[in-house]
Amino acid sequence: MAVTEKRWILTAQCPSTLGTVDVVTRSLAETENYIVTMNSFDDRETSLFSIRVEFRPLKSEDSLQRFRDLFTQRANHFQMDWELTAPDHKTRVAILVSRYDHCLNDLLYRYRTGELAIEIPVIISNHPDLESLAQWHKIPYYHLPITPETKPEQEAQIWELIQQYQCELVVLARYMQVLSSDMSKKLDGWAINIHHSLLPGFKGAKPYHQAWEKGVKLVGATAHYVNDDLDEGPIISQGVQAVDHNHYPEDLIARGQDIESQTLANAVRYHTEKRVFLNGNRTVVFKD
Repeated sequence: MAVTEKRWILTAQCPSTLGTVDVVTRSLAETENYIVTMNSFDDRETSLFSIRVEFRPLKSEDSLQRFRDLFTQRANHFQMDWELTAPDHKTRVAILVSRYDHCLNDLLYRYRTGELAIEIPVIISNHPDLESLAQWHKIPYYHLPITPETKPEQEAQIWELIQQYQCELVVLARYMQVLSSDMSKKLDGWAINIHHSLLPGFKGAKPYHQAWEKGVKLVGATAHYVNDDLDEGPIISQGVQAVDHNHYPEDLIARGQDIESQTLANAVRYHTEKRVFLNGNRTVVFKD
């Protein structure tokens, strides 16, 4: 049986300047760390350089510590923000959900099988419907009802739970509530939302029925980071599928839910594998 290679991940961003790739590769080589994969991108519009490197230390902790010491000094010269992620790190994820269970089910399956390197310490909902699913996975489930009058209090409870469970990522797995401006700002850049890609044409209730009435030929989904602009945060992942006159509203819903689940899972994986770099209101995503 093949032994899985344990790889560290280095991610970094800095202003575009000569020598950015060299300082990374040279620092790793000089401290005996072997590069397995590397992706980089220099955005000519924003003059922002992004790089992601998977590497393995050739002399275990000694190589790693020598790299930390050397690169800390060199990165400062490039005004480089950087981070190291350990091979065994699992991102702690809080999931927010309402009544639709397709995205939650999909994430729980990928969590259970180890496909996603995550821990799910808490699930939060404004409805009690999916508590049994959380209980089966032995995950604490908090039912926090919400009304327009109690929204500030309910969001304060959500924020307290996110902090209590030391979550590094929040996933809105079809959480059918609009977050307040205050909550959106708190979660800016580290919460992922999913919605159908029929927007902005088919807003509100029964979007797939509206789309069917107009004879759409494509259905899809968009996963993006939460910010203070409703459904307009930086996009991480999108999916699309062709449909035609043979597809009735229930068929569009089924197709749409499949795409939503897959697209959200992709976004969570890209985020947890440190493949996503924020670049203003856009993202740089280094896929496989």
